[in-house]
Amino acid sequence: MAQAVCVGESMALFVPAEPGPARQVRTWRRTVGGAESNVACHLVALGVPSRWVSAVGADPLGAALLDELAGAGVDVGAVRVDPERQTGLYLKEGDAAGSTVRYYRTGSAASAMGPDLLAGLDLTGVRLVHLSGITPALSRSCHDLVTALLRAPRDGRIVSFDVNWRPKLWPDGDGPRVLAELAGLADVVLVGADEAEALWGTGDPAALAERLGNPPAVVVKRAEHGATLLENGTSTSAAALAVDVVEPVGAGDAFAAGFLAATLRGDDPRTRLRSGHLQAAATLLTHDDVAPPLPADVVTRLLRADDADWAATRLTADGLVPA
Repeated sequence: MAQAVCVGESMALFVPAEPGPARQVRTWRRTVGGAESNVACHLVALGVPSRWVSAVGADPLGAALLDELAGAGVDVGAVRVDPERQTGLYLKEGDAAGSTVRYYRTGSAASAMGPDLLAGLDLTGVRLVHLSGITPALSRSCHDLVTALLRAPRDGRIVSFDVNWRPKLWPDGDGPRVLAELAGLADVVLVGADEAEALWGTGDPAALAERLGNPPAVVVKRAEHGATLLENGTSTSAAALAVDVVEPVGAGDAFAAGFLAATLRGDDPRTRLRSGHLQAAATLLTHDDVAPPLPADVVTRLLRADDADWAATRLTADGLVPA
């Protein structure tokens, strides 16, 4: 039985399978990309049974996407297969400095999702519902779906909302207002300080929480500088782990999963933040959006480390070395 349900679009993701400029690449590797399915995969790897809820086309990419997520242990039984619309896809060209991403998602099956999806969604035993700010930008019906989930009775579960600011998805300029309204309905809000500055003019956790109507928990991520959790008026910060970055894309989803898994375990605030950093670090070491967790002994050692030992450690492809 799923303990977490992640709702949102995922697409077929193509990344170069050889070096060089994209226009010269002849071989591409297909995988899966999408904020909510990324989080679901991470949660499963961290021991939290998870279900991904979305829609895909009745096409080979949709079938491949379902096969890959199911192979990662994610429950895909509630995914709708749309016979009329296609599965979205995107291309990613990335390196340590960042990535160029090109989306081909207009009219996708997932963009047609709406509140009617909830009629067949069984949340029995679910402790966490995870959403992102990408979904409400896809269509009016997707916005209504996210709103319905955020306004639904909690029945003991928490609803997390990762802002995931994508300016190109909000050409009408409504993003700041809509995302503030939705984030204000969540139990846990996750946002990058740079995103918050662009959206609402502040990356300060206290000012941001007030801007959003003081949700129970707000996590502000500052990339390599760490993260701060403001929860019920108490602020806790944790430095990021030093990492030899291969590519940054996907690290935010990994952080969210690590933090949320630790939240479900009932861990203390610093452990929850460090758990997010550790899962993000594992993904930063790869070109993939989802990477396996770090070895259990490494995680245990670092979660128990004092601040000096944590700061003196660097994670590389070969393991831990002095920073």
